[in-house]
Amino acid sequence: MLIKLAWKSTLNRKASVALTLVTIAISVMLLLSVERVRQDAKSSFANTISGTDLIVGARTGDIQLLLSSVFRIGHANNAVQWQSYEYIKAQRGVAWSIPISLGDSHKGFAVLGTDASYFSHYQYAKKQHLTFAAGRPFHNSQEVVLGAMVAKKLGYQLGQKIVISHGMGNTSFHHHDDNPLVISGILAATGTPVDKTLHVPLSAIESMHSSGHSKPSRMVARKQDATHHEHEHEHEHEHEHEHEHDSKNNSALLHNLDSKPGDLIGSTTQITAFLLGFESPLYTLQVRRNINQYKGEPLLAIMPGVTLRELWEMLDIVEKILLLITLAVVLISLLGMLTSLLATLNQRRRELAILRSVGARPWHIFTLLISEAIFITVLGCAFGVALFYTLLIAAQSSLQSQFGVVLSISALSTYELTLLSVIIGAGTLIGAIPAARAYFYSLADGMQIKT
Repeated sequence: MLIKLAWKSTLNRKASVALTLVTIAISVMLLLSVERVRQDAKSSFANTISGTDLIVGARTGDIQLLLSSVFRIGHANNAVQWQSYEYIKAQRGVAWSIPISLGDSHKGFAVLGTDASYFSHYQYAKKQHLTFAAGRPFHNSQEVVLGAMVAKKLGYQLGQKIVISHGMGNTSFHHHDDNPLVISGILAATGTPVDKTLHVPLSAIESMHSSGHSKPSRMVARKQDATHHEHEHEHEHEHEHEHEHDSKNNSALLHNLDSKPGDLIGSTTQITAFLLGFESPLYTLQVRRNINQYKGEPLLAIMPGVTLRELWEMLDIVEKILLLITLAVVLISLLGMLTSLLATLNQRRRELAILRSVGARPWHIFTLLISEAIFITVLGCAFGVALFYTLLIAAQSSLQSQFGVVLSISALSTYELTLLSVIIGAGTLIGAIPAARAYFYSLADGMQIKT
């Protein structure tokens, strides 16, 4: 009976209860969102690379090398000589190696130069290998393999030709127009920076940078393209049926994808970094020490797992500040509920006195008031969870495309349920304050007419 009475009393104060519910729901949504993004960001970064024992690049900071070579964040200051790469990968215990060359882009997406070992040995998440959603790896310096997000966002298909630009920005004034690349494959989605990367052979990078790219040559290329399109347009009018023209385009695409294998390295002299995998973990520390003491040029070898932990330790203070801010928002919303209950308590003194006059005991009044606080807190948490999942669904694609963070739309974890339990417990304690005041109201005080 008391619970039923508390529920009806809560519904009777719709305006004040609704405002309190909104504030609690928003604070719960913010708290759960910050925690989910924090956890999934760590998981996404940890899943980006797996099974790689060492990352080697020019001597710089450990975290800078990790971010530039794996996460495509920032730029490498110096390059690694190809002779050094050849010497190190031939060391005892090295099972495989993957060269990486960065510095070009295509419509804001990073271009990565590598060789065939990238598709054989690169792993992400829990040692998962890259797979192709369509097509195959590149065979020669005229082909490119797209990440899943690149193909989806730009609407590219197999056999289509694209032009790479120099530099990592969204806008480039130096396009490699004389070296168009044919899309030979599209990788399956991985939820990592691989999805936002175009993969080309090292020989393609070398050929694009070794040839001249002056503005007049690009203008000539554009004029030639325009003339070519005009001839194609006139050629279309010569045919009686449009399907004959389409069949010729289709056969051209098949011809491009049936290209013969060629040299993927070329005359490459420098790379940005390279990944190493060893036959046994026992070789890792030994080779790392040898690389860091390498006299040919200043190099740095890092273990990605260790460096990633160092990164999270640096960001630990930021995580704690965000958590404190969200907890402060939750506390403010609960204090708002306390203010609302205390404000309405004086208006309900006669109501409580009438309940006492019909036989309600002081603990009945206490239970009634604290039950209302529990109802409001639980409903606020429930609406907050609903807003939390709505925000997850709305922000999932944008966070993945912009920051590479894959949000998991899953059931609340034990930690998240613990946070909700703490909020409900705090709401119960705060509700005990007006309940205790109502407990000590006397019948005479409630029935007395104030003037």
